[in-house]
Amino acid sequence: MKKENKLTDHEQVTELIQKLDPSLSDLAETVRQIILNTHNEIGEQIKWNSPAFYYTGEMKPFDPREYKRDIAVMNLRKNKLLLVFPSGAIINDLTGIFEGDYTDGRRLVNFSDLKDVKAKEKALRRVLKEWIKLVDR
Repeated sequence: MKKENKLTDHEQVTELIQKLDPSLSDLAETVRQIILNTHNEIGEQIKWNSPAFYYTGEMKPFDPREYKRDIAVMNLRKNKLLLVFPSGAIINDLTGIFEGDYTDGRRLVNFSDLKDVKAKEKALRRVLKEWIKLVDR
């Protein structure tokens, strides 16, 4: 049996982030902690080979292909982090943090460095809380 199968979701995310280049690792860990500390019903896992964050609370039944539980997925690039909100279009983003206007409903947040994360932290927390408010419970 592979060691990976024994690791919790949290441990798998930690392991993936620790294997990154140090500057990207720090960036990913900082964004991770902001997301996880914004609401107690946000969990994490590895999805699509990246750290992903999802709603852990009760929800009405839905087709799993609708990805209603998925909040955001990290897209780890060479020197920056792209945070993809698969259903970001449902959020009335008054902060201006979201980029893109994709027809599938995705919205993106780019982080170039730790200073950029700090500058966008309040807005990121706000859109996460707005997303949680919109969960179909």
